[in-house]
Amino acid sequence: MRAVTTHQGRLEVAEVPDLEPGPGQILLNVLRCGICGSDLHARTHGDVTADALSEMGYDDFIRSEDTVVLGHEFVGEVAAYGPKTRRAWKTGTRVVALPMLGTADGVQLTGLSPKAPGGYAEQVLVSEAFTFPVPDGVSDEHAALVEPLAVAHHAVRRSQIGSGEVAVVVGCGPIGLAVILLLKAAGVKQVVASDLSAARRALARRCGADIVVDPRETDPFDAYGERRGHIRSAQGLFDLALGSMQALRRVPLLPWAPLMRLAERTGQVPKGPVVFECVGVPGMIDAMVAQSPLRSRVIVVGVCMEPDTIRPSVAIGKEIDLRFVFGYDPAEFHETLQWIAAGRLDPSPLVTGTVGLDGVARAFDDLADAGEHAKILVKP
Repeated sequence: MRAVTTHQGRLEVAEVPDLEPGPGQILLNVLRCGICGSDLHARTHGDVTADALSEMGYDDFIRSEDTVVLGHEFVGEVAAYGPKTRRAWKTGTRVVALPMLGTADGVQLTGLSPKAPGGYAEQVLVSEAFTFPVPDGVSDEHAALVEPLAVAHHAVRRSQIGSGEVAVVVGCGPIGLAVILLLKAAGVKQVVASDLSAARRALARRCGADIVVDPRETDPFDAYGERRGHIRSAQGLFDLALGSMQALRRVPLLPWAPLMRLAERTGQVPKGPVVFECVGVPGMIDAMVAQSPLRSRVIVVGVCMEPDTIRPSVAIGKEIDLRFVFGYDPAEFHETLQWIAAGRLDPSPLVTGTVGLDGVARAFDDLADAGEHAKILVKP
């Protein structure tokens, strides 16, 4: 079959061996496959990530010397079943699947391992246990976006953001835009989006961001106003503490502990926004810690493939919560599909282009430029 392979950072359309479904596997004819930022990084920084994942016990992530078919955001039609499958869906049924393939060598990451070829190809293998039928009315384009939207769904859930809290999304590439969509689907009323690209700021508005800023002109942490009581500096916290103590001293018979706990419960104690770092380049985590108001939650969604440095003393001094998120669970994946089918989630703004296999290399160049494109789909 025809597929796009990567080797030593070079993309090439090639003839590769046909796939045969093994035990528990289904063979799909690929209808669409999204190009993910992780694919761009894996193509050029695979060795660094492979070393990190090897420390965590996974030894089969793509390395530069491997020849790998990329692509893990796909929708396809059932073509054939392997042994030990339930054969629950007729041939031709459209399905989506988690990009995790059960093999004789253990579970492999589809499209990110030489042992599990991905969706930049005419066909792909999936695990039946991780497969879900696509509801009628969901287009191929929208079905292909279930995977990246599930990543955003997991990030929003892990953030534990409340509908009345402020969300600040820094970086409006595909994953940042997906986070905006999921924040609004979750009922968050105030979403601030920040990006250097005018085209991506326009997409952020289409995705539902309430305030959109160019960080060169407007600080995203000032854009929603100080009326919410967010404190930007340690001096501000010291001033507030001094003022509170002076006020309480005027009523010396009131107990301190119950008063402070009551202040916390009623939102009188300073609390920063929930910040979603969706850029994933060195220096961004430290920048978010330094720029965020005191007691902010910083959710690291962007995947930085290189070593990075942060200053713990700044995070400590501002009592910043750092949360790192990865992937999703099967329930979040399925729920994302159902939200799209129900109209609660409209991923239309994300799709900015479609190419055939011969156009994948050019699409990688376009996406690396961070210009007009968000999500480019491959139609094999």
